[in-house]
Amino acid sequence: MKDRKKIQKLTDFETKKSVHINLTKGTHTGFRTVLFEHDLSMQEVFERFALLVASGDERAQDIIAEAKIIKRDKTLQRLSQNEVD
Repeated sequence: MKDRKKIQKLTDFETKKSVHINLTKGTHTGFRTVLFEHDLSMQEVFERFALLVASGDERAQDIIAEAKIIKRDKTLQRLSQNEVD
């Protein structure tokens, strides 16, 4: 049994990618709280979301489109503020 665990760990190491992200403290706390209530880890949720995005899930695509709009709006706001300064 221990050999199987070693093999699985090695397989995971060779086939999985590590992702590092920065979240605000408030976002992190709120996210962890909700996930804790559902007995889920961040890893499980991020893996699921990435899978949905990669498979073209409409709900996930809508979130991506929303994030794009928010990013664009922040950029436009920053550019407008620079013109005022």
